[in-house]
Amino acid sequence: MVFGIWGCIILGSILGSMLINSPILLALPVACLLIFLLIVDFKKVFLMLIACLPLSTEISVIGGVSTDLPTEPLMVVLMLVYFVYALSRPKQLGSSFLVHPISLLLMVHVGWILVTTITSSLLFVSVKYLLAKIWYVTVFYFLAGLLIRNEKDLKQLFWYFFIPLMLTVLIIMVRHASFGFTFRDIYQVLHPFYRNHVSYAGIMTLFFPIIWLAMGWYRRFSLPWWFVAAAIPVLFAAIYLSYTRAAYVALLVAAGAYFVVRLRMMRLALAAAVIASILTVVFFVRQNTYLEYAPNFDRTITHVEFDNLIEATYKLEDISTVERFYRWIAGCYMFTEKPVFGFGPGNFTKFYRSYTVTSFRTYVSRNEDQSGIHSYYLMLLVEQGLVGLLLFIALTFYFLIRGERIYHRTHSPGKKRIVMMLLLCVIVISSFSIINDVVETDKFGPWFFMSLAILVNMDARD
Repeated sequence: MVFGIWGCIILGSILGSMLINSPILLALPVACLLIFLLIVDFKKVFLMLIACLPLSTEISVIGGVSTDLPTEPLMVVLMLVYFVYALSRPKQLGSSFLVHPISLLLMVHVGWILVTTITSSLLFVSVKYLLAKIWYVTVFYFLAGLLIRNEKDLKQLFWYFFIPLMLTVLIIMVRHASFGFTFRDIYQVLHPFYRNHVSYAGIMTLFFPIIWLAMGWYRRFSLPWWFVAAAIPVLFAAIYLSYTRAAYVALLVAAGAYFVVRLRMMRLALAAAVIASILTVVFFVRQNTYLEYAPNFDRTITHVEFDNLIEATYKLEDISTVERFYRWIAGCYMFTEKPVFGFGPGNFTKFYRSYTVTSFRTYVSRNEDQSGIHSYYLMLLVEQGLVGLLLFIALTFYFLIRGERIYHRTHSPGKKRIVMMLLLCVIVISSFSIINDVVETDKFGPWFFMSLAILVNMDARD
């Protein structure tokens, strides 16, 4: 009967679209299938969303607003489903999950975003940011925490993401091969899957800890094992050919972090990172030392050869590096004006121009694509004030410290591998966040929040 009704809907949508000469009715069967799955088993829709993450594309809609399709509409639908489920079956949510310190820190973090939205210098933009944050956190933390509770669920998650990811990687590499794998042409082969090479290289780098975990799930030389093993050299080659410096560094940081966790040195490593950050800021701010690093406008250019780019980076003549300085300096001046509440979520690009230092201006400072500050931590400082930054750092640090404790507390080898994978994923994301805005993107953000959620479930199982 179900298949009969389904066939009638498909036939009716085809005939209807022909009669009104519009393809819009062809979406009706998809919508009906989605509603059916949401009623019968919304976990399948969640896994569908996971499969769509590598395939999603960003488009601009009315009023300059952009969205990711099909992922963002699916997030909104699943957020509403979670709210209905939470109201109808509150006991199924698990009180230990909701009152876990990571959950509480995350809710305080989102609560502060609400506060800074109310005090925002441009309310409309901040409200859009807040809404997006709510459906990201609801779906990829709270709903994921409900659905991904054990190794079997994690395996499902892996395959639903792994296959589409590798499909996009292979398509891009074939396209790139037609250009001779040149540095200048990497930007031309990423559409529609990735906005830029940082997003492309970043998601592959992030997936390495997950690949490492999956290798231990299957008997050596079995068919699934070969599929996973074959992906490793492909991903290595793709990362190298993406020519993304942040990805190379993040891989090294993740490798070092593995030993940090094994040796119980996470607190020491985090303390060293904080001290190094403070000393760096003091060095550049004291007596306006940063002005000595102003670039030569005529020599700060876009490089088309990767070797030249690397050389230009340490000489401070690479346009992407210097443009970051241009925006970071503006961000620091913005912070001094509104240190507590900031300018409001999403508002950096709306206000930063009047705070820039002209001597750091580059050829791309017009910022026609309205990109952000290129540092997630500095973005939080500017848009949500010092409290917003400290709350996010507290959430991340607590996750890493608690994760290390769980790793050494458990006696299960399988659970140890899962916890290590979660820690390395967040460390990769944190490394990218130093010079990129990645937590708010649909390629990175989901893995950050899902890592938090899965660790909480791992903690509850002891």
